[in-house]
Amino acid sequence: MFPNLVKDRPVTKPNEVWVSDITYLRTKEGFVYLALLTDSYSRKILGYHCADTLEAVGCIKALEMALGNLPEGAKPIHHSDRGCQYCCDHYLERLHQRGLSVSMTERNHAAENAMAERVNGILKGEYALDGEFRTKEQARSSVAQAVMLYNS
Repeated sequence: MFPNLVKDRPVTKPNEVWVSDITYLRTKEGFVYLALLTDSYSRKILGYHCADTLEAVGCIKALEMALGNLPEGAKPIHHSDRGCQYCCDHYLERLHQRGLSVSMTERNHAAENAMAERVNGILKGEYALDGEFRTKEQARSSVAQAVMLYNS
């Protein structure tokens, strides 16, 4: 399968390692699932998407956002847990098309993907994404604002 390529690896520059994860946000209309891609060095959120389901399409949209701003010649290692969204053929195919190496957690998902988990926690705890939103659209709008504030 895929090894953990980032374990004990010092990151020395932007776009060397990207970390990814999914978290959920509560709304009165049901959950939305926030997929995030974060640069391990700068800790900037490079891609995100709020989807209505846990299907891979939300993660793929977050990946496409991040890839859209990837500098010419940069080929970061893409690190994630072993969720089915990150293991599906379409997601892996897109990573390989762009020449990105794939790294996945081995056992302790939270500890081996700590930076991605931390970004989830920061957005929820410090940018008020941990409450219940009235609508899914309100949640999506709040996510866009939180990411903009977090990145700046």
